[in-house]
Amino acid sequence: MPGTWRNLSVGIACAAGILVTSDARAAEGAQGVYVLGNRGPLAGVTPPPGFYFENETYYYSGNLGGGRTFQSGGVVAANVKLDLSANFITPIWVTPVEIFGGNLGFSLTIPFGTPNVSAATVLFSPRIDRIIAGREHDAVFNVGDIYLASFVGWHSGNFHWSGTLLGVVPSASYETGQLSNISLNRPALDLSGALTYLDPALGYELSVAPGVTFNWINPATQYLTGTEFHLEWSASKYLSKELSIGLVGYYYNQLTGDSGPGDRIGPFKGRVTSLGGQVGYTFKLGEIPVSTNVRFFREFDVRNRFTGTAAYLTISAPLWVAPPKPAAEPKVVVAKS
Repeated sequence: MPGTWRNLSVGIACAAGILVTSDARAAEGAQGVYVLGNRGPLAGVTPPPGFYFENETYYYSGNLGGGRTFQSGGVVAANVKLDLSANFITPIWVTPVEIFGGNLGFSLTIPFGTPNVSAATVLFSPRIDRIIAGREHDAVFNVGDIYLASFVGWHSGNFHWSGTLLGVVPSASYETGQLSNISLNRPALDLSGALTYLDPALGYELSVAPGVTFNWINPATQYLTGTEFHLEWSASKYLSKELSIGLVGYYYNQLTGDSGPGDRIGPFKGRVTSLGGQVGYTFKLGEIPVSTNVRFFREFDVRNRFTGTAAYLTISAPLWVAPPKPAAEPKVVVAKS
């Protein structure tokens, strides 16, 4: 063990041992690089070739109480509260290139925000002052890890579906010994698909988007988060061409436990389910159609993660859309006499 940990009093060391070996544990940061709930209505729909811009404002408030442990930035703590406000800026390029009849596209997402984290008990930290204090609070604004995605989207009648390959690149803003890190500092690869059924005549929309996240080790803490499964869905009704309301939800289940030489809380498999609602509205800013969507989620059936409430405000608009391909001229057949 590190020297600072050896120098703790016997009473604190015993209390830490009881809590750290508890059955209820949380992964590094108690959250995945894939932000649950970000794919809602029309998840499987790929727009026509062109350039698009999307901005998501995300808020999450949750607790990890009941003596459950939490590890982030090398700090091990218990009875943790998280209030996170963040923005995700995403330019999107849908190319005219087709793969098996589907359009190829790319996107880049840059997150920034402030995780407001407070811990009632600090059990271990790379900084001795935090162990002596016994409790801690951090709220640091920073830029998060960068998301690079490529996707292909297809359409057939009322069905729309897509496949996405998402890579997560650490942004170098991660601080060891700090509870508040919007960057999780672990490279990751996420494979996902999405399917949408949209009936314009009846105004019904159904979407489902499953995916799996493969994580690499956090080089700053030597903590390896396990493989994660996530599933998002929506069911909506269009009250008019511009307005829709509906239900949304997500499910998360960790398939393999955490490990690595820096893991001080042992392996675990987390799980969470949520249910919520959404309202979507589209309006025109001059000649530009602007789509807005508000989603709200309440989590339940939680194991080894924060239990809380999440909310999204999504605003998206086209910057330029390629003109449609001209229809093929009919061939004129002249019969020979």
